[in-house]
Amino acid sequence: MTADSNTEVPKGNNSPNVAANSNALETGTSVPAGAEIPLHPPPHVEILERNIDTSRQLRVAVIGAGLSGVTAGILLPAKVPGIKLAIFEKNADVGGTWFENVYPGVRCDVPAHVYQSTFDPNTQWSEQFAQGAEIRDYWQSLAKKYSVYQYLKLSHEVQDLNWDGSKGSWSIRVTNLLNQQEFVEEFDYVLTAIGRFNAWKLPDYPGRDEFKGLLRHASHYDPSFDLSGKRVAIIGNGASGIQLTANIQKRVAHLDHYARNKTWVTASFSGDVTSLSPIEIPPEKRQSFADPKEYLKYRKQEEEKYWRGFKGWLKGTEENEARRAEYLKIYQDRLVGHPELLEKLVPDFSPGCRRPTPGPGYLEAISSSNVEYIQTEIKRFTETGIETTDGQHREVDAIFCATGANVDQVPPFKIYANGKELGEVWKRGGEFGSPYTYLGVSSPGFPNLGFILGPYGFGSSGSIPYTVEVQIAFYSKLLRKIDLEGIKSIQAKKDATDEFIQWSDSLFQKTVLSDNCSSWYNGGNRGGRVHGIWPGSSGHMATALRQPRWEDWEYELLNDSGNRFAWFFGNGVTSKELDPEADVTGYLKEPSQVDIKDVHETWWGIP
Repeated sequence: MTADSNTEVPKGNNSPNVAANSNALETGTSVPAGAEIPLHPPPHVEILERNIDTSRQLRVAVIGAGLSGVTAGILLPAKVPGIKLAIFEKNADVGGTWFENVYPGVRCDVPAHVYQSTFDPNTQWSEQFAQGAEIRDYWQSLAKKYSVYQYLKLSHEVQDLNWDGSKGSWSIRVTNLLNQQEFVEEFDYVLTAIGRFNAWKLPDYPGRDEFKGLLRHASHYDPSFDLSGKRVAIIGNGASGIQLTANIQKRVAHLDHYARNKTWVTASFSGDVTSLSPIEIPPEKRQSFADPKEYLKYRKQEEEKYWRGFKGWLKGTEENEARRAEYLKIYQDRLVGHPELLEKLVPDFSPGCRRPTPGPGYLEAISSSNVEYIQTEIKRFTETGIETTDGQHREVDAIFCATGANVDQVPPFKIYANGKELGEVWKRGGEFGSPYTYLGVSSPGFPNLGFILGPYGFGSSGSIPYTVEVQIAFYSKLLRKIDLEGIKSIQAKKDATDEFIQWSDSLFQKTVLSDNCSSWYNGGNRGGRVHGIWPGSSGHMATALRQPRWEDWEYELLNDSGNRFAWFFGNGVTSKELDPEADVTGYLKEPSQVDIKDVHETWWGIP
């Protein structure tokens, strides 16, 4: 055949014979002329009648309605379309720590304009370090403003959780404290937001039940008790012990302060020495905050101090030595004329090993004539007081135990999954020996379970509300993936968790957290594994959680067809494009409103 031939030459690969011959060339087989050969295997995946963006309406439970629970109640419904949310709270209202703690002087040791939501701040805080009631009122106001109460089940105490692998769901057994009725509800995913300071318990000293006076934990303080003329004992010198001592010392006849552990009492975490005394925010200053630009400038100045202090946690750094010198000067200035107290109080561990506490009036209180500072170990309680191991007995009318709460970070309810109980495998001597999580968000063996401010989930710098918001944003990504991709169960891989903890152990050895002190960072276990805080700065934590590493997770799908796209891809369309009222061009904006960094990054702007 020549180029100028009149014979028509077939174009393309549309001829069955051409396809057959092509296949024969590729496979080396002989194919009869004219045979029909499929270009691909016949379809075998059932196409589900669901749109790719149709929510399965995940049932999500949040346990706890303090700062974390309220924030979850605000953000999750906005970030996880179709979510069916329930928030269980054992108390009669929201507020967590700030609802429960009503002892005199209870306040936050972080400035109020830092200890608040990033997206809905309060311009009218009355003091730099807000008192507990004002903080409680703020979080309750947010819960009302954002309709969080519709998800709340108040006065409902969680008893235990049981995982059903066949269903891919948790059964939560709950007691309604108003009528003592028990019931069980099922959820696809559970987030614990139980906080760190509300699972309190009285110390188990011998003779505790024999004491005839008033015996209370600081978190269960009785405001009706008249302190006037009373002899009072306070056990513990953490934040609540320091605040309670400073605030009742002048009202009692005599105060015995039992404090076995030394601690650093500081000005403030931001370095403002004047904050050793309560500071009212002047009305004119609050009025200036009506200007959004002025208030934003102030907030940024206040909060920036909390983002740049991580070097102070590292051993042998100039920053840590400067911190020690600053704290020591506070003791020396406030305890002039009391060298014996200086020796008793100044720790031999570095600042930061145990969380330092700003203590307005505390050092002045314990150096007063009506206070005895006691470091001898308590032997037992008696009918009329406390006996120490040196044989001395001190009579008191009331004992307040400021002995902290669940420092081991094990939830106060049982969690059962795959033949194991979380508290048992986390405890000393258990399978893991200490709280065991991947990035603070998942514990292998316990699928569809997350922790807000749990082990390894507490920022070492920055602000607590910001950390909570970052974690909830992470869980929102996780929940959207579970929802849209038809994931039945998801959990971090064990090898990823092991490597995270190995790296954390190594990093913590370079910090003052590994000094010989007892703190909630190490679960109250001197020299124990540090697990109460993120291994790095809060900026480091926020970066690590910004984008999930899905390669570190293992999951099981709802659809058992064997095709990973069967559920997720559905029928090939989106709900938006089928809805004539929906905006399928939400990605189009006025050029002046476009931020190049955000182009096609938002999950909600998809057609």
